Amino acid sequence: MKLLTITVPCYNSQDYMRHCIDSLLPGGEDVEIIIVDDGSSDNTGAIADEYAEKYPSIVRVVHQENGGHGEGLNTGILMATGLYFKVVDSDDWVDEESYLEILKTLGNLCGSGCMLDMMISNFVYEKEGAKHKKVMRYQRQLPEGQLFDWSETRKFKVGKYILMHSVIYRTQLLRDCHLVLPKHTFYVDNLFVYVPLPYVKTMYYLDVDFYRYYIGRKDQSVNEQTMIRRIDQQIRVNKLMINAYDLHKIPDRHLRRYMLSYLEIITVISTVLLIKSGTEENLEKKRALWTYIKEKDLWLFHYLRRRIMGQTLHLPGKGGRGIALTIYKISQKVIGFN
Repeated sequence: MKLLTITVPCYNSQDYMRHCIDSLLPGGEDVEIIIVDDGSSDNTGAIADEYAEKYPSIVRVVHQENGGHGEGLNTGILMATGLYFKVVDSDDWVDEESYLEILKTLGNLCGSGCMLDMMISNFVYEKEGAKHKKVMRYQRQLPEGQLFDWSETRKFKVGKYILMHSVIYRTQLLRDCHLVLPKHTFYVDNLFVYVPLPYVKTMYYLDVDFYRYYIGRKDQSVNEQTMIRRIDQQIRVNKLMINAYDLHKIPDRHLRRYMLSYLEIITVISTVLLIKSGTEENLEKKRALWTYIKEKDLWLFHYLRRRIMGQTLHLPGKGGRGIALTIYKISQKVIGFN
């Protein structure tokens, strides 16, 4: 069995996937790299096959009909033979020194008989043209260099979240929580991180700048105008997160608080993008989203509405919408989208 499976979902990634895969190869025989060619129409599949031929004991390739990013992750989870599971998008890469430290730590924990559910590390926003690179670290939220559970975590401030770039999950845990991501849907990264959380009992935080998250392509899914065009997919993910759990029933207050905060920021993003689009159709979708929350979980609805962002998002008229957009701009800088 491999120590770590890394799945690289690819769709028309010929221009940048080599950089990603080359950064993963130093993991050697401890790692399997599953490249999922998700119905690409360029040379992505041929490049993937080239790596599999050159590194047959490390690289595996799956060619499948286009199903979107989520289906690529579903395939990776299904085929993984590694004890642990990591996703690296094809336009991102990893830092070699941090990578080797993570593999060493995972190996030591496994060798000592520890059942680790989730490893967390830092990630760097590699924003095109930015002089200062924002690093997402968790020293103030998580104990370092030891196993811990949710009760030992500290409060996560707004803008500080454990994202897909931060996590390595135990593979069987992903299967045990029956994680299946929707096809042809962007923003499923949030579901990938969110749904397994109540199954996580043991964690380990390694303070290394491992994952390099590239931001800069105009067609990138986190580009604001792209998100507005794909708002129905953002709403779909938002609703699936709402449906996943009755959060007020989560027994651990630290976990409950964190999941509420995560769901809140996703709902804020959905709502403000609908407001910012400026169309009557999307303003109606905003009303429909909050009606959905109210009908699905009245406790959650009142919780979100009582929060400062929840109150701001419902201020009446153009003036109220202007205040909401101003706060959203501030939150973007915190989250790192800008």
